[in-house]
Amino acid sequence: MKKILIITYYWPPAGGPGVQRWLKFTKYLPQFGYEPHVYIPENPSYPIIDETLAKDINPEVKIVKNKIWEPYQLAEKLNPKNKAYKGGHFEKKESQSFMSKLSVFIRGNFFIPDARKFWINPSIDFLKDYIQKENIDTIVTSGPPHSMHLIGLGLKKLNPNLKWIADFRDPWTQISYHKELKLTNWAAKKHEDLELEVLSNANLVLATSYTDGDNFKKIGAKRVEVITNGFEEVKQETEKDQKYFHITYSGGLEMLRNPISLWKAIHNLTRTNSSFKSDLKLNFYGSLADDVKQTIIDENLKSNLVIHGYVSHQESLDAINKANILLLTNFDNVASKGIIPGKLFEYMATGNPIIAVGPKDADVEKILNKTNAGEYFNHQEVDKIQKLILNIYNQWLANPEVRFNTNEKEVQEFNRKNLTKHLANNIQTL
Repeated sequence: MKKILIITYYWPPAGGPGVQRWLKFTKYLPQFGYEPHVYIPENPSYPIIDETLAKDINPEVKIVKNKIWEPYQLAEKLNPKNKAYKGGHFEKKESQSFMSKLSVFIRGNFFIPDARKFWINPSIDFLKDYIQKENIDTIVTSGPPHSMHLIGLGLKKLNPNLKWIADFRDPWTQISYHKELKLTNWAAKKHEDLELEVLSNANLVLATSYTDGDNFKKIGAKRVEVITNGFEEVKQETEKDQKYFHITYSGGLEMLRNPISLWKAIHNLTRTNSSFKSDLKLNFYGSLADDVKQTIIDENLKSNLVIHGYVSHQESLDAINKANILLLTNFDNVASKGIIPGKLFEYMATGNPIIAVGPKDADVEKILNKTNAGEYFNHQEVDKIQKLILNIYNQWLANPEVRFNTNEKEVQEFNRKNLTKHLANNIQTL
């Protein structure tokens, strides 16, 4: 069995979507002839914890740990509410405090590419010996944080014969919130130069969306393959609620992705249809930003709103299986059309109808059209969204167990095991 080393920051007990991609790949890689070694920080600062994900770690995976120093504890003492260091969580500009603005500026200009940069050199020193000892000839770096890719770059420079796969779960300079980092010209160029160095030196660049794949080629990647995120079998033997009509959102929702048109469409239905008003439960599983919550309340939906907070991955699967409509939303700008939220694939696997809102000609729209798993709207199409919700609601009144007639063959292309087979085939050609 060939050995492969995966370098990643996120691993159980970390929760959220970022951890699941390589957790699932490593679960199935041994079936395709690869022994995964996973390098992770010994003392990470994870914003979300989900202990239940540990059960999915394949016992054949070899875990390698090394200590990391990161500045988050200091940053959070200075400004406990600010999450700018830990991903793309940004307040509206008009509501940002001075400390929030300062934190964002420091993150973008002093911690390049990110605040995990202090793990780069110690990891290179540690892994160069480990790779030689274990006779490993293929490595994978998974970012963000994109400092993981700089570990791969350093190892590649030490050993040019090393086969290196740079997996971009999200883009680097092309990500929608990159412009929110308040970058100086020097810092912006530094980000771009490092990104180009990674893309041009990796033997294979993995993208999670078609748009990202095209952009990586334009920037300078030698070889790009699109392998999206996916799902495992998530259908549960859970009965639908016969009493309430559940519209459900799973995952975090911040103001920049707030689908105001959706809340307006739902408000219109509650105003004109009393039975819909009494039957509706608007569920949120995950973090719901206060300003998003307020826009929902402003649409007179407070009595229908149910905020469950962060739950385990298994609980979220149960929730989306029981839903009558599943909600997906994205930033209202063309730069976001390549974002494919990981929840989309688990949504599709349930067979429940999906309503997605985002920019025109997005990758999510292409997938929904291909699989017939739901319908896609832009942020201005209130009337069309309202009409679809009413149609699904009327079907529910006639039969509470009604489901979309999805294209199951196309949906199964996004099964985690099938995606891992695609990955293994690509590794073999390096």
